[in-house]
Amino acid sequence: MPLSRRPFVLASALLLPLAWRRAAAAGLSETDAASGIRAALQRGAESAVGLLGKPDGFLGNPLVRIELPGYLKDGARLLKATGQGKRVDELLTAMNRAAEAAVPAAKPLLLNAVKSMSVEDGLKILRGGDDSVTQFFAGKTREPLTVKFLPIVTQATQKVALADKYNAVAGKAAGLGLLKGEDANIQQYVTARALDGLYLMIGEEEKKIRQDPVGTGSAILKKVFGAL
Repeated sequence: MPLSRRPFVLASALLLPLAWRRAAAAGLSETDAASGIRAALQRGAESAVGLLGKPDGFLGNPLVRIELPGYLKDGARLLKATGQGKRVDELLTAMNRAAEAAVPAAKPLLLNAVKSMSVEDGLKILRGGDDSVTQFFAGKTREPLTVKFLPIVTQATQKVALADKYNAVAGKAAGLGLLKGEDANIQQYVTARALDGLYLMIGEEEKKIRQDPVGTGSAILKKVFGAL
């Protein structure tokens, strides 16, 4: 190796996370690492869709349960105080049920993103921080999944009387700067939160694999994550 390149290589090695240095020391190749990440992402995606795409997948999970945004959440407290809590609960239930109905449609796109993942993508995830999985899936699937989710969410929320009132009140609130513009439409708001919840749960599933690769029963996951 040319002398001029040695400081660069040394610096690069020192900048890599300890986990990757351990993997390299254990003789783990970049191809193996990418295969392990691909297997972990596929397992995480399938598990997350299974957990969220069923009754109470969102509503019963405090990590992803969809609540009303800021200003409207304060307004909901007022409605409950005036005896209209049942209507608020109906809206919240409909929002979460809409997310639960939409999530199964994500599975083909998520799995396709995993299958088409490059070695470089895999190494970025392995070397990345806690949100590297979320960043990967969001970058590859958020836009097409928004298109897929929106009509499903719209159909589910249209059944609730308060949905139109949400849009009317939220639109005015956004105009006054009391609410983010992207939260001013219930269908778009629920779609965005559903995707946030989906990516979060995929990341949570990946954490479980990292913590107990042997428990997965997968040889490649054991080989890759057992070396970290």
